[in-house]
Amino acid sequence: MEYTDFDFKIPREDSDYFENSKAITERMEAMLDYALANNRHRIVLNTNLRKGLPLENINKIAGPLIEAWAQEIFEDVLTEGENHYNLVNVEAQTRLGLADVILQFEKSDTDNRSITANVDVKATSADIKNSGKGPNITSFSRIRTAYVEDPNFYFIVLSIKHQVISKQNDETLLMDGIMEITDFNAYDFKFLGDNDLNYNPALGTGQFQIRDIHYVTQEFRTTWDFCQMLDRKYLASSRRDINQWYREAEQHKWIKGMKKSR
Repeated sequence: MEYTDFDFKIPREDSDYFENSKAITERMEAMLDYALANNRHRIVLNTNLRKGLPLENINKIAGPLIEAWAQEIFEDVLTEGENHYNLVNVEAQTRLGLADVILQFEKSDTDNRSITANVDVKATSADIKNSGKGPNITSFSRIRTAYVEDPNFYFIVLSIKHQVISKQNDETLLMDGIMEITDFNAYDFKFLGDNDLNYNPALGTGQFQIRDIHYVTQEFRTTWDFCQMLDRKYLASSRRDINQWYREAEQHKWIKGMKKSR
């Protein structure tokens, strides 16, 4: 069997996909910019440990805290002040879900069509070299299927950088661990540069990783082009072959069958 032997289900996104993707990432970054500008960029943890939080291992507990912080910032947009971002809903996802939080926007003030962003929050420590630099994002089969089922699937990687300091609280005399958000970027996964996306075959059907989440490029492509890129990276692995790909394609309904021979 060859890759070209299959009759593929070809996902075709709407003509305004790029416009919507740009709006999602810009609005997300604007909401976080507003939070930082208004001194809402700190997570305070109290501990009775004399030396405060163990900074050399802070990355092990930072992820869930940063996710919760981001979710609350988005939720506050719905409940506090004027909503300039056309955000209409914020919904936390289960721990093993593809996304950490789902954001729903209206397209514009005059167009109330819904745009749904599936957001994967990744925390990296500014204090630890290479912390979170090349994170696992999602499995091959899960993300490949998501784009076939919904060609307008908006999967946004939100990279949040933080640093932590410990100081004694003058009132309680306990140690305050202060996790401070220092930087962030939102990327549409579909537009990540080819060289920025690695395939690691070690887990399940394999995991896609971002080579260096702090420095990524964008390559604008169609949903079908992206699916073919995912397939190419899967098949380029020495641990994978076309028969394994075919089993995944059959199971997850990526193909209609084999092309008819002439």
